[in-house]
Amino acid sequence: MKKRSLHQKIIIEANPHEVYEVLMDSEKHSNFTESNAKISRNIGGKFTTFDNWASGKNIELVKDKKIVQTWRGEDWPEGHYSTITFLFQRDGNETIIDFTQTEIPDDVYEEIKQSWVDFYWEKLKEYFER
Repeated sequence: MKKRSLHQKIIIEANPHEVYEVLMDSEKHSNFTESNAKISRNIGGKFTTFDNWASGKNIELVKDKKIVQTWRGEDWPEGHYSTITFLFQRDGNETIIDFTQTEIPDDVYEEIKQSWVDFYWEKLKEYFER
């Protein structure tokens, strides 16, 4: 299976602590994505998002600075996980999210690339504008 990597930078009008909390708190995550999420805050802990469509586990957590997780979509090849990394950098009243996802199956790359924009970055921006 051919695999690809994705890199995106996003600016959110919130501080790194607020962004980290929205991504790691089950209730806040569910609110901004408008779908069910269950997220462990422990390294090695599991998560599910988008009504169990995406799942994985926490590899590295540095509060307000970094989240590294294994990640897979429900329709991906059995047992195949990618790795996602969120890095947070404060820029005045905003946060720059430096996002990377590796090991994405080539046949779903374009869909995954656009899904981060549609279902995460745009919804995060809307969440913090409320």
